[in-house]
Amino acid sequence: MQNKINRFLLDFSVLSIFRRGSKNIFIFFVFTLLIFLLSSILFISNSIKSELDTTLNELPDITVQRLQAGRAINMPLSRVDRLLAIEGVKAVIPRVWGYYYFANAGVNFSVVGIDSFEDQYRDLYSKLCDKFDFDRLKKDSGMLVGVGVKKILQNSFYGDYFNFVKPDGGLTKIKIDGVFKGDTKLESNDIILLTSQKAREIFGMNKNEAVDFVVKVANPTEIPNIARKITTLYPDSRVVTKEDLSISYQNLFDYKSGLFLALFVISAFTFFMIIYDKASGISSDEKREIGILKAVGWKIDDILKEKFYEAFILSFASFVTALCLSLFYVYFLNAPLLKNIFIGYSTLKPAFDLPFAFDFQTNAIIFFLTVPIYIAATIIPSWRVASMDADEVMR
Repeated sequence: MQNKINRFLLDFSVLSIFRRGSKNIFIFFVFTLLIFLLSSILFISNSIKSELDTTLNELPDITVQRLQAGRAINMPLSRVDRLLAIEGVKAVIPRVWGYYYFANAGVNFSVVGIDSFEDQYRDLYSKLCDKFDFDRLKKDSGMLVGVGVKKILQNSFYGDYFNFVKPDGGLTKIKIDGVFKGDTKLESNDIILLTSQKAREIFGMNKNEAVDFVVKVANPTEIPNIARKITTLYPDSRVVTKEDLSISYQNLFDYKSGLFLALFVISAFTFFMIIYDKASGISSDEKREIGILKAVGWKIDDILKEKFYEAFILSFASFVTALCLSLFYVYFLNAPLLKNIFIGYSTLKPAFDLPFAFDFQTNAIIFFLTVPIYIAATIIPSWRVASMDADEVMR
């Protein structure tokens, strides 16, 4: 029964917070701001990391490009058969894709050409081939667009079709036959899917060429050996494995995370400076209050409980407020300014909405690094004062 919350002490703690209103409002504001910044940083980081992990799982085993003077050029389809002859290669899929700049909105679309009869190199494309009639797309000169693309086209008054400008200046009118939503925000944000024939027409490509090849390998442990064989067979090729892309993505993520880490360290340093100042002593008014409480019969136990309630109410209210503000800022407002540290300030991509990724463990760490430490920084100096004689404290 002794551990039961004392309602009278709790009421006194709440009144004590309001008595020192200006000071506690400042502490609440700073505490909330710091936790808001820390949690927002971690929410953004977790969301983008979640998207990258999903994207990495969808990467092809091997991607083969052709280089000329250090620049990627189109691959002749005649190389497919020789690549298929390499032992361990399960499939070679020519890819027709590229970026199309839509000047009216100032963004780049990813235009991908696929055919339903071919083996697809991404699960998303296989699902879409099952869901939509690609034979009708070919017949109607239609295309499928991601939800992000659809939104941009509607804002530019393209409701049912879109006019692509070809390299020779001619126009190709493509009907919008469907809208899809990918497994991740990145997949459905900027992709346009149409037949390979139409994609070649838009990019001015020869029908016997592809942008690059995707090579599927039966045994994943053989990927490095097969990559070396491809390089030997075609010295003008750049062979990129799934592991290479994964390392490249991770390096980019780690570099961006370093900027976030700098903000995290600054916020944490500021917080601990406040804690140090709080723990180094309490104000003369608070000392006098403790002295009066002792004089009227309060035990040290009662004083420490009251200070615990006071510190807990203030710090926990700050934590919950900061967490709610952070969730609203990141997932409803889409983290303006802070998000750009990770994805850059370029407007050449359609707007990217951060997917919801709540990490309970991360938020628990923030809680235990802030609330208990603040409570301890409040109780320790109060205990020192409460251990002294009442008359000495009031003097």
